[in-house]
Order: sequence, then C-alpha cells, then structure tokens
Amino acid sequence: MAEEWHAPYERLTRQTITLHQALRSLMEELEAVDWYRQRADDCEDAALKDVLLHNMREEIEHAAMVLEWLRRSDTDFGRTFDIYLYSSGDLTRVEEQADDDTAAGAPLPLPSFTIGPMKGGAPWTR
Repeated sequence: MAEEWHAPYERLTRQTITLHQALRSLMEELEAVDWYRQRADDCEDAALKDVLLHNMREEIEHAAMVLEWLRRSDTDFGRTFDIYLYSSGDLTRVEEQADDDTAAGAPLPLPSFTIGPMKGGAPWTR
C-alpha cells in the first residue's frame, strides 16, 4: 500500500515523516485489534477463539508501544497524554480543568522521564 501524503513529500520534514510512520502504524495496530476481536466473537471453536484473543492482545501491546513512543518523541502528544491518561473522573471535566489551568497561566505538565542508574544506584524518576 502506498503511503498517503496530504502535502508534497519533498516539503515534509524528517520529523513529520517519522511521526506519520508512527501514526500509520498505530492505526494499523488498532485496526488489527478490531479485526481479531470481531473474529473471536464470531468464532465457534474455543481453541481458535483463544488464539484470536491472544493475537488481539499482542496487537494491543504493539499499539501501546507506539503510544509510548509518541509520548516520548512528540511534545504535543506528551503534554496531552499527561493531561488525559490515567486521569480520573469525567474526561470532559479533565479537559475543562486543563483549559482553566492554561488560561490562568499555570504551566502545562511536563512529560515524565527517567534518568538511568548512576554508579549502580536506582533510577531517578520525575
């Protein structure tokens, strides 16, 4: 399948092309999750159903890896994930609170990171 570009390829930055590769991969992984789940729902053979659900979970793992790459690699994704992922309560309220905080001049949350162990110590996490 040929890549789908919405602007002339030669005018795109390497960063935009790399982000496109990640986004397309994420879309494909999520599509595979959907396909496996539908096939498992329709399957009458218990052993095959188990295999299909196993495959579905593998695709979820792949999607999660791409999401983590996006969080680490793109500031906009990282900040947005920090606001919404693992939040509690109504998601639209989370958005409203983030908008209120931004309007009040509160800094956007910084992406978390880990610094590897130094001289055999435990990693430091923000």
